[in-house]
Amino acid sequence: MSGHGSPQPTLQTGTNHLCVAIVAASWHEQVMDGLLDGARRAVAQAGATAVEIRVPGSFELPVAAARLAPTVDAVVALGVVIRGGTPHFEYVCAAATTGLTDVSVRTGVPVGFGVLTCDTEAQALDRAGLEGSSEDKGFEAAAAALNTAATLAGVTGGAVPDAEAGAGRR
Repeated sequence: MSGHGSPQPTLQTGTNHLCVAIVAASWHEQVMDGLLDGARRAVAQAGATAVEIRVPGSFELPVAAARLAPTVDAVVALGVVIRGGTPHFEYVCAAATTGLTDVSVRTGVPVGFGVLTCDTEAQALDRAGLEGSSEDKGFEAAAAALNTAATLAGVTGGAVPDAEAGAGRR
C-alpha cells in the first residue's frame, strides 16, 4: 500500500494567516471532487484562505502554479493521471512532476503535490478522500504545502536569506 509508513497528516500552528492557491485539473471528475474536498478541508482547518482555479489537465498544472506562486504563500496542485496503453502516462506524469518541482524551487513557494499517478481508476478512487477511500491525498497535499510555508516563514522570517551573508560561516 502506498500510504504505508507515512505520517498522519496534521496541521501545525502558524498556518492561519496563510493564503493558498489550489490549482486543480479537470480530468476524472469524481476523483477530482474528492481531492478538492480534502484540500479545502485542510485549508479550512488551518484557518487559511484559498483561491482556486481549474485547468484542463495535469500537464497544465505547472504553468498555472508558476503564475500564482508569486501571489500566495503556498500552492496545492491536484490532478490524476491513470495509466493507459500508450506512453502518454509517462510523459504527462514526468512533465507535471518536473514542472511543479521547478516552480517550487525557482520561486521558493511550497507546492503541495496532489497529483495521483495510478495504474487504475480504482487506485485513484482509493486515494481521493472519498467515502470508503483509504487515503485523502488532497488533504495531505494541502497540509504539506501549508506546513512547509509555516515552517519556512518561521525559519526565515518570511524572506529568503541572503546567500552572501552566510558565506564563509561554517
